[in-house]
Amino acid sequence: MSEDANLYTLLHSRFPANSSTTCLELADGTLISYADVDARSGRMAGLLESVGVVPGDRVLVQVGKSPEAVVLYLACLRAGAVFLPLNTAYTAREVEYFINDAEPRLVVCDPTAEAQLAPLAQAVDAMLLTLDTAGGGTLPILASEAPASDLVVPRAADDLAAILYTSGTTGRSKGAMLTHDNLASNALVLHAYWGWREGDVLIHALPIFHVHGLFVALHTALLNGSTMLWLDKFDAGAIIARLPRATVLMGVPTFYVRLLEDPRLDQELVANMRLFVAGSAPLLEETFNAFTERTGHRILERYGMTEAGMITSNPYGGERIAGTVGFFLPGVNGRVADDDGNEVPRGEPGVLEIRGPNVFKGYWRMPEKTAEEFRSDGHFVTGDVATMAEDGRISIVGRAKDLVISGGYNVYPKEIELLIDAIPGVRESAVVGVPHPDFGEAVTAVVVPDGSTGLDEAGVQAALAGDLAKFKQPKRVFFVDELPRNTMGKVQKNQLRDAYAETFAG
Repeated sequence: MSEDANLYTLLHSRFPANSSTTCLELADGTLISYADVDARSGRMAGLLESVGVVPGDRVLVQVGKSPEAVVLYLACLRAGAVFLPLNTAYTAREVEYFINDAEPRLVVCDPTAEAQLAPLAQAVDAMLLTLDTAGGGTLPILASEAPASDLVVPRAADDLAAILYTSGTTGRSKGAMLTHDNLASNALVLHAYWGWREGDVLIHALPIFHVHGLFVALHTALLNGSTMLWLDKFDAGAIIARLPRATVLMGVPTFYVRLLEDPRLDQELVANMRLFVAGSAPLLEETFNAFTERTGHRILERYGMTEAGMITSNPYGGERIAGTVGFFLPGVNGRVADDDGNEVPRGEPGVLEIRGPNVFKGYWRMPEKTAEEFRSDGHFVTGDVATMAEDGRISIVGRAKDLVISGGYNVYPKEIELLIDAIPGVRESAVVGVPHPDFGEAVTAVVVPDGSTGLDEAGVQAALAGDLAKFKQPKRVFFVDELPRNTMGKVQKNQLRDAYAETFAG
């Protein structure tokens, strides 16, 4: 990389020589060129600088997917700011924690959330601007009035580019600090490993508030100077209509389940396609096999996490095996280890530990937690239970922590349990993930009532509706007399997962 390690400098160096090439093709047919993206992000970067955002300042963003949201992300890179995207489903109660923890200089939200978030931003002396999915709001208005700018603040490889919040079983969210080099190194490896080539066209139907849509899909397409067929959200019909013109699709397993429901999906429809990628949740073997039979394409499953971007991938040119996540990506190395960090024999389960340029810098303002998650030799302890075959192929077989992944989103049971336990009539609760044909796992709550109220499933779900993003809300609530525990009193969640494993079968 050049002396300036700003990720935008790298991305821009790969933009097409013909700057009129389409970068984003919107659902309504609107075309946004690479020249447009460069000019608009430059103008917005200048605006950020003019309102007092300095390098290292956090810009907290909770907005719907739109071209302007992409421009804002690139503008933050250019201004040296730290981009902090939030799931659009988070409630104001949830966002309050992130604002207080990150202390952003600027908060950008949808106009509909302005009244709720303005006092939260004011409490940390942050400016608040708005942006809607149609490109309206105070931010784009100010940006359109700003002068043209070629601003790109030089950054060191170790400077922060983004903070993405993840969490743990304690329920307290942690901000994973990702540097310009973390993101650049991962993007360059994926671009090469997945065989990106001239003329590739990506269908982008993922959200852009987490790693998959924002970093994996967007970065690799920009590095390739590719056109992205831009969809605000997943729509099976819209994807079916675009498949003949595309070469790459990245999605969560639910995408492929839904596509298989459409009888139009066949080998002729995908004749131009080169690569189907799945991640963010486990891909069921039955989905993998059904897709192969219908289309002739073997979905490429990969594995990653917020703290490290992509870690492993099935090979582009080699055998892709259902139920495995392939091999460590070039530059990444690791081991499957016991509780003390000692590598276990091949084929035996243990916790996956990794090292590489993609591994994050640490947790925002949590040095103790950061230290806990790294071994003395620098390996990061992922918390995912895996096996490694003799040839190095990795399978994720479970999670050391109680994380639930539903529809590609991380759900942390403790957060939900604390809210359920506060509902009148609840003595205690446990939240687990159980298999679901569409979402991979479904959030399921098991509640012990105290007998003081006539609490039922609908009552629990209604009590949570206003305080939790929809993807975190339990899809089913079961009532029991007591939770299973071991001799130390710890709730045996594996027993609960087994007991309710067939809840969504069929």
